[in-house]
Amino acid sequence: MKDQEHRRVISLSPGAFHYRRRVQFAETDLAGIVHFSWYFRYMEEAEHALWRAAGLSIVGDDLHWPRVTAHAEYKRPLRFEDEIDVKVRAGFGRTRIQYGFEIQREHTLVAIGAMSSVCARSERDGQLKTTAIPADVRERLITALR
Repeated sequence: MKDQEHRRVISLSPGAFHYRRRVQFAETDLAGIVHFSWYFRYMEEAEHALWRAAGLSIVGDDLHWPRVTAHAEYKRPLRFEDEIDVKVRAGFGRTRIQYGFEIQREHTLVAIGAMSSVCARSERDGQLKTTAIPADVRERLITALR
């Protein structure tokens, strides 16, 4: 996939979607602190919850959404039984969705992150080729972010 758009910064929409959950025991280490990799899972869970709220699924027969970037910055630890809120914002390019995330515990920022995916279709040879995000997908996601 060759797409120059992934190198540009996309402005995130002013609206946000909130996903709430509780930290489970299996997500922690022996000290009861959440392993760093789980923050990416929390962000991805929130992304999928946003898609469901928009009446969509990230898994489809025709379109694919491969991840092209992922970043997290940790501010404070999370522990077993913490209730968290994952705030999702999104920005849209022609072929790319860029997500911004804030993870909070009781109104305290514990992590920030960003992920980007491109819209792609499978070619006959099995290769993925980027394609424009369908207008209905973009509009439904934007509506769910309000």
